[in-house]
Amino acid sequence: MVIAEGFPGQRKLVLTPRAVAEARRRPGTRHLVVTDVGYFPEARRHGMVRERPIDQAVVLLCTRGAGHVSTPEGRFAVAPGQAAVIPPGVPHDYQAEEKRPWTLWWMHVIGQDLEEFLEAAGITARSPIRTVGDILHAASLVEETLRWMERDITDATQLASSGAAWHLMALLAAGRSPSDHRSRAIDAAADRIRQAPEVRLDIEALASSCHLSRSHFSALFTRQLGMSVLRFQTELRMSRARELLDTTELSVARVADRVGYDDAYYFTRQFGKVHGMTPTAYRRRAE
Repeated sequence: MVIAEGFPGQRKLVLTPRAVAEARRRPGTRHLVVTDVGYFPEARRHGMVRERPIDQAVVLLCTRGAGHVSTPEGRFAVAPGQAAVIPPGVPHDYQAEEKRPWTLWWMHVIGQDLEEFLEAAGITARSPIRTVGDILHAASLVEETLRWMERDITDATQLASSGAAWHLMALLAAGRSPSDHRSRAIDAAADRIRQAPEVRLDIEALASSCHLSRSHFSALFTRQLGMSVLRFQTELRMSRARELLDTTELSVARVADRVGYDDAYYFTRQFGKVHGMTPTAYRRRAE
């Protein structure tokens, strides 16, 4: 036997149909409306069966324990650090694991932007699970949404709760399917570049770490990050260069060296291609 709610320490808020309808018409909130939101700690025997689909997306964030979600496309395990997102219009059920009941932060969302978020994330009835890089940050956004909605139902608080939910959905759209091993490998390679963008690129070594050929790695990197490996590093270097130009009095040559360019003239040319001005002109713009 499963139960839908009634767990010690739980929090839950549900908007009335009238409040939802008004929010869906209002500028700002109509982009993404949170209709239901809650927190179920160690939800033993928690479960839900919806043979008749609803018109909201169901978002479940698992911070502890485990459970599963089922759609017409199959049954999917949900582990700590993962989110399950069930698209609107999909019959489904979900349930906490018997021996390790999950702790959930959850919400139902609807709105103009929802379809685009799901499309960007590739979330479907066949692929509803996403691994979240920082599950506690994601959970804090649900908690923020809940806090605003518990406060009152004014236009201002509904706009604030919609903003937190929009942020959460953007994070989930950037997440990865647990089965997408190559995507996770590309993410790891990008993180290595982020940690030390000033270091000379060794694309062969990065490709090898992903167990890919150089050409395949480069193609997947560009597809996943939206830019080539070299441009990705250049953008990171230029971001650091702007920070140094804005916050220090280092010479252009020293800035160039700090961000990985041995030749200050080459750095200046690269900076100009990205920013449309020289590093000196960039520094002077705020004077």
